[in-house]
Amino acid sequence: MKKAGKAATTAARPRGRPRVRPEPLAPVASVPADGIPGAHEGDTETHIYQAVVQSVLAQRLKPGTKLPEAALCELFGVGRLMVQKVLQRLARDHVVELRPNRGAIVAMPTREEVAKLFEARRALEAAIVPLVARHATRADYAALRRHLREEHRVLHRSAQAQWAVLASAFHVKLAALSRNPMLQRYLDETVSRCALVVAVFQPPGNATCEHDEHVLVVDLIERGDTAGAIRAMDRHLRDLEAHISIVQQPASDSLATMLGLADG
Repeated sequence: MKKAGKAATTAARPRGRPRVRPEPLAPVASVPADGIPGAHEGDTETHIYQAVVQSVLAQRLKPGTKLPEAALCELFGVGRLMVQKVLQRLARDHVVELRPNRGAIVAMPTREEVAKLFEARRALEAAIVPLVARHATRADYAALRRHLREEHRVLHRSAQAQWAVLASAFHVKLAALSRNPMLQRYLDETVSRCALVVAVFQPPGNATCEHDEHVLVVDLIERGDTAGAIRAMDRHLRDLEAHISIVQQPASDSLATMLGLADG
């Protein structure tokens, strides 16, 4: 995550990597190989779900964009019940917002909602770090180091999207080492929601997570400096939040184009 520590609209400061355009980033908590929570290939419901999620993450579907049921039925060639089922699933995953008597829109979180989301994440990770220090074995630390080496390798050789999945997965792996399934489940959901917010609202040129900060957290935990590790994790998460800019951009394309369904 980028260093900032100021307001949520603070300008990005590059940290040794070339500036890159944002690419589609999947929510990474509890994700299967295709990067979509609960996805099953060949399933019509999942196909529509994926189309909406990936269009949001690719920043084609802007926050606040209306998703009329009738239009979605026509575009995907399905009935209204199927579309309603998909929209309810998207709402559960905080991708869309269902408004009574006004239909669905792509979710547009407020600054207050983002602040509360990251407040919850900081509290969860602060609870997880001491449990990792208590329970992690030599083999666990070795596995974390392998993950960090892969992060570093992908950081310099692959697309931002691929690296971002690994970077967020680091936090999920730490949660697993807490040996507390409840904390792990709550963090999985929170990381997934954060990944969606970051993918949509972080300005170009920012990394979603900083590799060196991950290394520092593991170093401190392994050395037994639990308090230092908690402080490092807290700074790490505040940096990410500080680079989120909640700005609504008007949609200029057709719904078919935004969903990647337009011909040509």
